[in-house]
Amino acid sequence: MIPHPAHPPAGLLLAAGEGSRLGRPKALLEVGGERLVDRGVRTLHEGGCAPVLVVSGAVTVELFGAVVVPNDAWRTGMGSSLRAGLAALPHGCPAVVVALVDQPRVTPAAVRRLVAAFEDGARVAVATYGGAPRNPVLIAAEHFTAVAEAAEGDVGARAFLRAHPELVTPVPCDDVAAPDDIDTLADLAAYEREG
Repeated sequence: MIPHPAHPPAGLLLAAGEGSRLGRPKALLEVGGERLVDRGVRTLHEGGCAPVLVVSGAVTVELFGAVVVPNDAWRTGMGSSLRAGLAALPHGCPAVVVALVDQPRVTPAAVRRLVAAFEDGARVAVATYGGAPRNPVLIAAEHFTAVAEAAEGDVGARAFLRAHPELVTPVPCDDVAAPDDIDTLADLAAYEREG
């Protein structure tokens, strides 16, 4: 077991897309009276991350409690947002939990499990659902450069994770979260029906 780091992992919320299939930017979409971007920031904070950074692109978001990182290359896909976010992390940041703005069923409890895995020695921790790796993902600082180099097009950390399965600690989160995306109006309607 490694000693507890002096600083907690940072939180990084990727929220730059225009939501083309939804017809509006997901970051500004309100569910349960709360914008998805605000929900994501809150989830990361309550999960034990500090600071929290939000990568924006298609729209400018004004936030309290988070640092906004603009990504002028957002149209090229999620890879550019992940690279921008990793480059903006403060010096000395021991790790980062990366989350996506369009997954409102990801909870602070899931984030806390990733942070706990890191504190227990995991260098890369991935939330799993039904055994399948999804989001969020925790990455220790020594892998930031390699993750950024592997992030291309609409692929975030997935290429790095697949290339280095020996580094990945799976963290089951089925009982506290779900990885459902809100990509379309039908997804939004289903989310609102299910609460």
